[in-house]
Amino acid sequence: MKKIVAGVVAHVDAGKTTLSEALLYRGGTQRQLGRVDNGNSFLDPDTLEKQRGITIFSHQASVTYDNLYLTLLDTPGHVDFAGQTEQVLPVLDYAILVVSATDGIQGSTRTLWRLLQKYQVPTFIFINKTDVVGADPNKVIRELQAEFSPACLPFSEPLTDETVEAIAMTNDSVLNDYLDSGKLNDDIIHQLIRQQKVFPVYSGAALKLTGVDNFIAGFSKWTSEPSFPADFQARVFKISHDNKGERLTWVRVLGGSLKAKTEILPNEKANQLRIYNGAKFTVVQEVPKGDVCAISGPTSTFPGQGIGNAQDQPLNEIQPVLSYAVKLKDVDPHKCLLALRELEDEEPHLNVQWSEHLQEIHLQIIGEVQLEIIQQLLHQRYGIDVNFSEGKILYKETITSSGIGIGHFEPLRHYAEVHLLLEPGAQGSGLHFATKCSVDVLSHNWQEQIMTSLKDKEHRGVLIGAPLTDTKITLINGRGSIVHSVGGDFREATYRAIRQGLMMLKQSGNCELLEPWYRFRLTISQEHVGRAINDIQQMSGTFKLADSNSNAAITVITGTAPVTEMRKYAQTVRAYTHGQGQLELTVMGYQKCHNADEIIANSNYNPTADLPNTPDSVFCAHGAGYPVKWDQVPSKAHVED
Repeated sequence: MKKIVAGVVAHVDAGKTTLSEALLYRGGTQRQLGRVDNGNSFLDPDTLEKQRGITIFSHQASVTYDNLYLTLLDTPGHVDFAGQTEQVLPVLDYAILVVSATDGIQGSTRTLWRLLQKYQVPTFIFINKTDVVGADPNKVIRELQAEFSPACLPFSEPLTDETVEAIAMTNDSVLNDYLDSGKLNDDIIHQLIRQQKVFPVYSGAALKLTGVDNFIAGFSKWTSEPSFPADFQARVFKISHDNKGERLTWVRVLGGSLKAKTEILPNEKANQLRIYNGAKFTVVQEVPKGDVCAISGPTSTFPGQGIGNAQDQPLNEIQPVLSYAVKLKDVDPHKCLLALRELEDEEPHLNVQWSEHLQEIHLQIIGEVQLEIIQQLLHQRYGIDVNFSEGKILYKETITSSGIGIGHFEPLRHYAEVHLLLEPGAQGSGLHFATKCSVDVLSHNWQEQIMTSLKDKEHRGVLIGAPLTDTKITLINGRGSIVHSVGGDFREATYRAIRQGLMMLKQSGNCELLEPWYRFRLTISQEHVGRAINDIQQMSGTFKLADSNSNAAITVITGTAPVTEMRKYAQTVRAYTHGQGQLELTVMGYQKCHNADEIIANSNYNPTADLPNTPDSVFCAHGAGYPVKWDQVPSKAHVED
C-alpha cells in the first residue's frame, strides 16, 4: 500500500478543516462528518479551537483508501499562526491547498504559496464552496494561473485533451515526446507533479461532500510514494505538551526506523512512541520510515531539527514583527515566565525574554489574534491572568560594507584573541557563520569554541541595540595560549570582536537600521483611489494600480509599506469606504527603515554603555588586565591580518 504524508493548508474560512473532515469521513476514519462551527471537528480537538472555530495548532490524522494510506497534517489557517504551518511543510510529501470559490486568492494564500515554493512541496489545489451563491471556480482557476503558475490545471478522470496538452507544455522534452507520440505517460505526469511543474486543481463543496470522492480518486492516482534511505534520520516539526503536561516531540521518520527506548540525541531517549489520530493515540514500539509520530522523553528538541543523519532545517520565513511587555500586576513573575517559556518551547518565535533592568517579561508575536490566544492559554493551562502593553515594532540591524572586528580577552591567567570578517548578506538571509582560519594558526578545538559562541547568542547591532541580521561572519585569524587559554576566553573575545567590528563600520556609516514591511492589496471603489494613494505616500509606501477584473468601478492597489505606518490602516479604510473597502496585509520581511534617523535618536542607545555587549577589549600588562577602548584595539592586537 502506498504511504503519503500530506498537509492541508488554506487561508481562514476557505474550508480547510471541513475538507479534512470530509476526507476522513469518506475513508471511514470517523462515522459522522464533524463541523468546525459545531465544535466537533476531529482535527480541532483543543478547547480554544472549539471556542474560536479556527485551527490554532497542527494536528495529525490517518485514513485509508483502496491503495493509499494517507497521513493528514492539518495546519492553522490564520496568518498569525503561519509559523506553525511553516514548521510542518519540510516534512510533507504533498500539500493540499484549499481556496474558496467565492473569496479566491487571499493575502494569506499568497503567503502559503510562497512557503510551498520555498520548501518545494508538490501541491494539489481544491477549490471549495462551489455551492455558495457567487461561487466561480473557473474564475479562481484563472486567478491561480495568473498569480501562481500557468500550470495550475483542472484535473478530471479521464484527463481532457486540453489538460493533457497543457501538462505537456510545461516541459520542452515532454512536449516533444507528446507531439511525436500523441500520448502522455502517467509516470511522466507523476514526475511533473513531484517536480512542481504541474499543480492539479479540483473543485467541490466539502461540507456537502461534493467533489470529495473525485479529489480522493485523483490524489490517490497522481501521488507517488517517496523513497527513503536505509540509515535512520528524522525531522522535528512540532513541540507540544499533552493534557498531563508531558512534553512531546513530533517527528517524521525520513530513513530507517525509530525504535522505542533508543537514544536519538546525546543522553536523550525516545521513551514512548505515539501515533496520533486526532486527540487519541496508540503507543507503538517501532515507527518505520515515512511515518509520523510523537515522542516523549527528549527535552532539547526544536522544530526544524534534524535527528540521526538529517540536517537541521532553518525555519526563518515567518518572523514576528511586534514586541509586547507582560503586565505583571498581582502575578508571580517567576510563575508567568516559566509558563511563557513552555509556550515558547512550542512556538520558538515568541522569543520570551526577562528584562532585569525593567523587571518585565517581553515576547514577540506576529499579530493581535496570536496575542489573544497566548492570553487565553495562560489562563486555561496555568491559571494566570495577564494583560499586555501596547505593541512595539521589532527593528533589526545589518551592515552595508565589509569590515574586520577584533576581540581580545586577557585578564591575568586568561588569553584569547579573535579576528572576524563581517560581510553584508542577502536580504532575509539572517546570520551565517564560517571559518577560513588554518588549524596551524588556531587549533580545531579553539575554532570550535569560537563557532559555538557565534551560534549561541543573539548578536545585537550598535545603532539601537536591535538584533543583527543579514550578515556573514567568518573567522579569519586569532591566537590562543596553551598555558593560559581556558573555557570561556574565546567566547568573550568572539563577542567583543563582533561588537568592535560593528563599531568600526558604524564609524564609517556602514550600519543600517531595518524595519518590517507589509505587502498590501487594497480593493476600493474608484472614488476613493485619490485618498488611498495620498495615504500610501504619506506612509512612505510604494503602490501600483490595476483594474479588478472587468468592473471599472473597483480598483485594486498593490504595493509595500512599513508595518509601523500601515498596521492600523485597515480601520481607516473601513471608515472612509463605509465598510466597502478591503485591505489585505502580509509581512514581506525586513527592509531599510524609512525613518531611521528618528528611531535611532529616540532610542538614545549607547553601545559602549551596553556592558553585556561591550565592544571594548581587555589586555594584560605588568601582571594585571586593563581595558582598551574599541577604537584602540586594532593598534594593540597581537595578530596581524
